[in-house]
Amino acid sequence: MGDVPTVTELLLARADDPGDGLKFEDRRWSWAEHVRACAERAELLHGLLRPGSPPHFGVLADNVPEFSFLLGGAALSGSVLTGLNPGRRGAALIRDVRLADCQVVLAEQRYASLLEDGDVDVLVIGGEEYEDRLRACRGARPRPVPSTPEDLLMLIFTSGTSGEPKAVRCTHGKIAFPGRMLADRFGLSTQDTTYVAMPLFHSNAVMAGWSVGLAAGAAIALRRRFSASGFLDDVRKFDATFANYVGKPLSYVLATPPRPDDADNPLKIVYGNEGAEADLTKFGERFGCHVLDAFGSTEGGVNFARDALTPPGSLGRLLDGIRILHPSTGLPCPAAKFDDTGRLLNEAEAVGELVNTTGAGWFAGYYGDPGAEADRLRGGMYHTGDLAYLDADGFCHFAGRLGDWLRVDGENLGTAPIERVLLRHPGITDAAVYAVPDPAVGDQVMAALVPADGFDPAGLGNFLATQPDLGPKQWPRYVRLVTELPRTATHKVVKRTLAAEGLTCPRPIWHRPGRGHDYLPLT
Repeated sequence: MGDVPTVTELLLARADDPGDGLKFEDRRWSWAEHVRACAERAELLHGLLRPGSPPHFGVLADNVPEFSFLLGGAALSGSVLTGLNPGRRGAALIRDVRLADCQVVLAEQRYASLLEDGDVDVLVIGGEEYEDRLRACRGARPRPVPSTPEDLLMLIFTSGTSGEPKAVRCTHGKIAFPGRMLADRFGLSTQDTTYVAMPLFHSNAVMAGWSVGLAAGAAIALRRRFSASGFLDDVRKFDATFANYVGKPLSYVLATPPRPDDADNPLKIVYGNEGAEADLTKFGERFGCHVLDAFGSTEGGVNFARDALTPPGSLGRLLDGIRILHPSTGLPCPAAKFDDTGRLLNEAEAVGELVNTTGAGWFAGYYGDPGAEADRLRGGMYHTGDLAYLDADGFCHFAGRLGDWLRVDGENLGTAPIERVLLRHPGITDAAVYAVPDPAVGDQVMAALVPADGFDPAGLGNFLATQPDLGPKQWPRYVRLVTELPRTATHKVVKRTLAAEGLTCPRPIWHRPGRGHDYLPLT
């Protein structure tokens, strides 16, 4: 793994740097000014946080400069920043604050009211008390609390697609190491600008955006909230050469009207995860940049190696110690076998869970949830909960989440291969596959589809019949049309919402009776 830095070290390396350090709207800060602002927030936090209790504080804000200053302030003061999702409401948000043991929540004015009924100590960013306290810290120089790569720096909540979000312990090393690794990998320097529009309360923005800029000494350009229509204008305005994403943003940007000069921009690298395979090439060609889609999670227990030989749709090759283990036997799964049409023949044997058999990897545990942490680390191995299979050449392919697995006619089916087939249809812009109960036993396949103009569900069966890699049991029994899929603030589909609604959801629903190809309106 090599030398693992701390965020504190990376900040101190920029303390006297006059080059651009932060860009936001029409304002600019040098790195030296940025680090001084972090030092002032460190003093602020020293005065706010009571000794004898966990030095944890929450931040409930968009991607504003204060978020960056407070993250640096946490590193310098030895405290722990908890990223809070402004999309959470009521008891759910209060639950996150209490689980993380936040002594105080620093909130933008627009979000402060979300906590007013929760008996939570809230300090409004930019408010009179906040500014008074900050004014007393003006001119503070960095006097960092000693830190190691293993020291806790952030609590970042998972997206909560399969249950209540869990607070992932993110150490200095877990944040600083990928920043330096990606900066070195892409050759980024003080001449670059990293564009961060994904929310800073999530790991992708922190580890694949903010820390990359910090490690490279590049400027960090913040966008308050992601905007597809504003993406290209921002790239040009900030002279951004690197951008990160998670989930659907590439699709959203591609859906904006194309312009003849789209490729006339400074962007070189776009890096992220969970982008639609078809969008990666389209985005790179349209905007004249290189798009790299990786596999990862907030927990960080498993990574992959992708290179020029990695085939489309593959996660890459398994690194040492990463195995695909069958959930029932715990034994390594054999390679997938396909017929001449590309249909997977041995899904029941070949699809298994991605497991780091060497231990936890970068996973440092869940804060306040020892049961979930123990489940992740069963048998001294890190269990991802992700399903995958290996092809004959040793490349790994994602097959869905363990909790999404369908049991159809006695066979286990992953959802991701079915979704990939559906997304080939030119009239489908988004798709999610999930289980609904079979009246007899097991599951039936249901798909929620976001249609393009002119899509006719009655003709879906004719399309599916021409897809040679779609097995008979993978055909959706029910198809629901929606204007958009339910998503988290980080653009991940919340399938449990769809599954809970099942066939009681609002119409239109189409179904395929018997074994035929025709889809008919469900009445």
